[in-house]
Amino acid sequence: MAHKNSVWAGTVRSWLPDVPPGARLRAQCAFTLVEVMLVVAIVGVLTVVAIPTYQGYQDRARVARAKTDIVMIESTLERYYADHLAYPDSLAQAGVGGMLDPWGNPYQYLNISTAKGKGKLRKDHKLVPINSDFDLYSMGKDGKSQSPLTAKASRDDIIRANNGRFVGLAADY
Repeated sequence: MAHKNSVWAGTVRSWLPDVPPGARLRAQCAFTLVEVMLVVAIVGVLTVVAIPTYQGYQDRARVARAKTDIVMIESTLERYYADHLAYPDSLAQAGVGGMLDPWGNPYQYLNISTAKGKGKLRKDHKLVPINSDFDLYSMGKDGKSQSPLTAKASRDDIIRANNGRFVGLAADY
């Protein structure tokens, strides 16, 4: 047995240059600069791809939450109407005044029957009011809104339209 080990060791040594014992092992434990740069480049590419994807996911999740909140507020307003035969003048009067949208802004509400003039009503691309009972919406990601849905500031709003038959992004309406 000892003879085979020594022959094998001699064969391996025959093609290795004269290197002190253990030096070759130490040299193979380190990373080269090229390997490190390659890993950094791969991580950079993955980050560039992952961050916008994650931000898109967060935006979709916030829109979904706002839509759910609007449907919940709408049902609260409908219960209020069933009890009082009129819609409240404010969300606080219905008991949902402190709710904030996913971007930290309060939900916007307008009782159409008590509104003075048609100026504040939400309007579609033909400037026709989108609801006949009340307007309820979130001002969206930018926190800005204008009456017509076609305005740039209103495109990201999450709206209730057609008296509740549509709840979603103003850009999709």
